Amino acid sequence: MTPRFAFTIAATDGAARTGAIEMHRGTIRTPAFMPVGTAATVKAMKPRDVEAAGADIILGNTYHLMLRPGAERVARMGGLHGFMGWNRPILTDSGGYQVMSLADLTKRSEEGVAFKSHLDGTRHLLSPERSIEIQRLLGSDIVMAFDELVPTTSTREVQAAAMERSMRWARRSRAAFDSGAEHAAGAAIFGIQQGALDRTLRGDSAAALTDIGFDGYAVGGLAVGEGQDAMFGCLDFAPAQLPADKPRYLMGVGKPDDIVGAVERGIDMFDCVMPTRSGRTGQAFTRDGPINIRNAKFNEDPAPIDAACGCPTCATWSRAYLHHLVRAGEMLGAMLMTEHNIWFYETLMADLRAAIASGTLKTYADEFRLRYKRPAL
Repeated sequence: MTPRFAFTIAATDGAARTGAIEMHRGTIRTPAFMPVGTAATVKAMKPRDVEAAGADIILGNTYHLMLRPGAERVARMGGLHGFMGWNRPILTDSGGYQVMSLADLTKRSEEGVAFKSHLDGTRHLLSPERSIEIQRLLGSDIVMAFDELVPTTSTREVQAAAMERSMRWARRSRAAFDSGAEHAAGAAIFGIQQGALDRTLRGDSAAALTDIGFDGYAVGGLAVGEGQDAMFGCLDFAPAQLPADKPRYLMGVGKPDDIVGAVERGIDMFDCVMPTRSGRTGQAFTRDGPINIRNAKFNEDPAPIDAACGCPTCATWSRAYLHHLVRAGEMLGAMLMTEHNIWFYETLMADLRAAIASGTLKTYADEFRLRYKRPAL
């Protein structure tokens, strides 16, 4: 019988690990990248094409789905999997990020976050209990605890208060998850470490989360403008503060070279809107760095986006054609560019898994960074 949730580490290379998460809806190979399906869709992609690119799991957004079309409606339509036609695992974030990103529309208290919808101005309260309820209604496979995120530029006092509140909310989130016995029997819940860039606060957060007990642990509060050097400085200690036998998820990351560096530091899971958002705005990722397909130099370029890429876009269409589509505002341009970018990210993860398994991660990572930072042709 497939376990509810089981994480195994098959090989390590330094701090990096490769392995698998087993769940009822399938196996998640780690390190894993989760394409973001904010509104029950990975933008410009059909679910079967996301899976064909190599994705084992996608991410859905609690805040956006509670507002439109509504978690109760999704539940009546058979849950998020059936609603959007994705039969593999789904992780749902808790809505905590929107607490920070939509701060002008929110008011925080110990109970939760009161906010006005950015869509129509209606008022809502998102608490740990309501966040978990929404994720249960969506049918999430991996539920995230509700947390409070503050900028890394905040004072230490503000960072400490937010971390401590997040830990109280984590305990309430865990209790709310356990109360939904039928859903909890087939799903998992992750806690979120907070503490900005402070080693002591991060350690206190990790200890509190471990005491509560979760199936996995996220490193939260990074990739919010602190820069790669500061993020890596935090990742030099933060993952090691979390239980070694549980998956570690770095939320909202990121650029390809961010992912490579984070894998070297022990991270197992990632999500980011970058491959889809970039695809819609004309940026494509290649092994020689990102390119802007709108540039005039591509208007008669017969080459694929990346000659070494195995995606359907690169196998069929030229840079010149994609340049034309994007410049003309044709929706096919966004679709093909996004498809390539998702394939690029998922191929990167497969390469990282293989490098860890063969004990060659440092060589692979150094060669990747050297080539990726060169100006693209």
